[in-house]
Amino acid sequence: MQTADRPVLRSRGWLVAGATLAALLLVISTVGVDQPVLATAAAAVAVVVAVLVLAWAALHERRQRREYENELTAWAAERAVQSERLRIARDLHDLASHGLGLITLRAAAARRTHGPDADAERGAALADIERAGRDATTELRRMLTVLREPGSDAPLRPAETMADLPAIVAAASRVGVVATLDAVPDAPVSAGVQLTVCAVVRECLANTARHAGPVPARVEVRREGDTVVVGAEDDGPAAGWRPHRGAGRGLSGLRERVTALGGTLAIDSLGRGFRVEARLPDRETP
Repeated sequence: MQTADRPVLRSRGWLVAGATLAALLLVISTVGVDQPVLATAAAAVAVVVAVLVLAWAALHERRQRREYENELTAWAAERAVQSERLRIARDLHDLASHGLGLITLRAAAARRTHGPDADAERGAALADIERAGRDATTELRRMLTVLREPGSDAPLRPAETMADLPAIVAAASRVGVVATLDAVPDAPVSAGVQLTVCAVVRECLANTARHAGPVPARVEVRREGDTVVVGAEDDGPAAGWRPHRGAGRGLSGLRERVTALGGTLAIDSLGRGFRVEARLPDRETP
């Protein structure tokens, strides 16, 4: 379902009134001055008609203005609903992709574990699965609370910042992705760009875990003038790794998010691996 185009006010009342008055003047002008009685009567009729036409035009304009405002209000409400639906869809994607995806990957890795450390590895995997399950359940409850009760004081997570990047990168190690983080800029970065940088890094590492498995990955965040550049890359799937299909919405949603900030998202292949790079304009000054 797509949002309808923005309503446009198209009022022809005054145009019709103007045309009517012009025709009336034309009729009056045809009445000869040598017929004063007829001219007086025509003038009186013209005044009455002019008043009626102007009154009709004013009422018609008022009615159309009211209809336009109602349509504009409905259009704005529909836009708000569509935006909220997209936000909820992104939140649900994050919940399913990152939370439940972690559970799936850890379970798959634990199932293939062999050797003397197999029991310890399975225990660690079960602990990660339990933690991810609790986090996903908490987030789902929070989201449902907000949806059921728009005015409720449901607890919200604080917006992520650059300071959260080390934790995001470290969390990838729980599914075997050994990621390194390089060159986080010290210069101030706007809150919206910081939030998007965290989203890019999280999505890229989740895709690496899903499609390449337990492999090294590299994350780089740097500033180039008024642009913040965030890139993530890997060397391709691990030997014998079978990719786990996702919902297919992660990168498209990420592209929408980056584009909304006026940035660009590039996805390139590196041999068997991939690199994702987002360039985000940011003119935050100290």
